[in-house]
Amino acid sequence: MRSSLFRPGKDTLVLLLVCGTLAVPAFGQESVSNRRVACVNGFADGYPCEAVDLLAFVSNADLNAQARESLDIWGWTDPETGAEYVLAGMDNGTSFVDVSDPQDPRVVGFLPHSGAAPSGWRDVKTYANHAYIVADRSGLHGLQVFDLTQLRGLSGQPVQLTMTAHYQGFGSAHNVAINEDTGFAYVVGASGGQDCGGGLHMVNVQIPDTPRFVGCFSHDGTGRAGTGYTHDVQCVDYQGPDVEHVGKEICLASNETAVSIADVTVKGQARALAKAEYPGVAYAHQGWLTEDQRIFILGDELDERAGEPARSLIFDVSDLDDPIYLGEYQAVTRSIDHNLYVRGDFAYQANYTAGLRILDISEPELPQEIAYFDTTPTQGGTRFAGAWSSYPFFDSGTIAVSSIGEGMFLLSATHPSLSVDREVAADVPDAFGLRAPWPNPFTERFTVEIDVQTPGSLRVTLTDLLGREVHVALDQEVAPGVKRLAIPGTGLASGVYMLRVEANGGVATRAVTRH
Repeated sequence: MRSSLFRPGKDTLVLLLVCGTLAVPAFGQESVSNRRVACVNGFADGYPCEAVDLLAFVSNADLNAQARESLDIWGWTDPETGAEYVLAGMDNGTSFVDVSDPQDPRVVGFLPHSGAAPSGWRDVKTYANHAYIVADRSGLHGLQVFDLTQLRGLSGQPVQLTMTAHYQGFGSAHNVAINEDTGFAYVVGASGGQDCGGGLHMVNVQIPDTPRFVGCFSHDGTGRAGTGYTHDVQCVDYQGPDVEHVGKEICLASNETAVSIADVTVKGQARALAKAEYPGVAYAHQGWLTEDQRIFILGDELDERAGEPARSLIFDVSDLDDPIYLGEYQAVTRSIDHNLYVRGDFAYQANYTAGLRILDISEPELPQEIAYFDTTPTQGGTRFAGAWSSYPFFDSGTIAVSSIGEGMFLLSATHPSLSVDREVAADVPDAFGLRAPWPNPFTERFTVEIDVQTPGSLRVTLTDLLGREVHVALDQEVAPGVKRLAIPGTGLASGVYMLRVEANGGVATRAVTRH
């Protein structure tokens, strides 16, 4: 039996009945939905935290009743509806969760694995409204392709999904990265078929449901065996400070013993540019560029076992042919660091038993931790448990975190420097807060979030530039709390409109554009 997502009341003790046994989600805490739990005095519903609120928690049992573990996680925003989805890799497949309302997530579908057996490693990325999924140590799993637009309209019980396409140029693989600017996927750590020595197995996905093999690359002299095995990679359309390489497609790969930097612009003639090394290497696991493409931040997965805190290694890659190791950031915990991503001036690290850690990297040589949320309060130290990965790229500001033995957490950072753009009504301070509408510009609809501070009337309308009211989204008495509205663009001509919010005598407006 596959359980649906529980939505308990505030004082309800929840037990999940799965295949005849009782399973308690996340160290005995109840599943959380329909209520935001603020981080107060260092805790949110029992989870240690700093400047991060809990929006919702979905247990592994709710993600899929047969799953034992949550693995990699990614996100997709429907360009037509603005709906946000989490793509949650599980040991036995991939769950798809509508998180458009992050306080009321809905599991809408599940895609079973295509390998010989469930896997403890499953990774997923997206391109052109399609998901691309790999699994390690899973026989002839290959690359699953799924058309994400099939999720539109799913709102009831979760449905079992089928692949749109299946690329079988390799068997298993540890990870997949996609350069969305060019339409090339990079499968790494492959085995079986054309394994490319475990390096980059390059696939053209410009026709999303027709993947096509275009070449291999491995950086000799890196990896534990010296053959160029790649554990993870980021490939970009390079627009950084090294003018010699501007406009080229550059990959920075975490190759166990070093960071490999390669020019893969011409797939049949990919070439190594340099390798970046650092002292005390144990396992160069995964890393990400800063948005100006000047700095690369790397996590070493195994160095903590020597008794040191988690380290983030910092490289100046402004000269791609001559990267410079600048030093390291030592975390305040001794947990193992796993996956990290950069958005703006912040790095989001999933550090296993220490949970999500958020670093201010506005001065990238001197990172500072400013917020965190621990998904496994009862576990600590150098164990492979807890936060596997995060997805911090939703326009709404929702942060999704996968926690191996627990499930999926939806979080909101509240540190002032991290808060999504908000506007307070000028006429009546404290009347309400207005989050910037998204997506903006929009096509089919946009979403707005209003934080009402006191009970009273709330009116939300859309007007044209002549002041004529073209849509009334809401006009009623409301209780305090966050109200999220999806406002359709049906019948509206292309152009600029004004979103007008009135509450308790306060007024705020925002311009939105329909394409």
